[in-house]
Amino acid sequence: MSAEIEPVASGFAAHYSGRTYAAALGPGATEVVLFNEAAQKGFEAASGYWRLVVAREDLDWLVLVRTVGAFGGEPCLVLDVSEENGEESLHIAYTGHSGMKAEALGYWMVDHGAYEVVVPRDEVFSVRIERLPVPLTPEGSEP
Repeated sequence: MSAEIEPVASGFAAHYSGRTYAAALGPGATEVVLFNEAAQKGFEAASGYWRLVVAREDLDWLVLVRTVGAFGGEPCLVLDVSEENGEESLHIAYTGHSGMKAEALGYWMVDHGAYEVVVPRDEVFSVRIERLPVPLTPEGSEP
């Protein structure tokens, strides 16, 4: 993997009160849970980390962070990285629209319409980290 881009697990990040936090949607449609590794004012202890529920509208921004690329000319999502015998492999999920193409590329079906495969790192091209903006006002919550 290049030093510039490291695959990361998919997840949400939010900016609140001048800081960026790992985040999760919910518990309600208009709320977000922020996570921190250290105690911070307003955060509650929860199994080795600290959490705070805030209204989405109180955030500066909210994004979905994910690592994507292309395998066999088709788009993919990087799920995990592993190394065996000094060779790096990527566990990827197909994000195209043709199950037939996915199967032809060697993906296996893990659920209806969902395909995954583990391939050598050098077979996945254009690996990059995407930051997809998430609306601060969820659909359907406005009057």
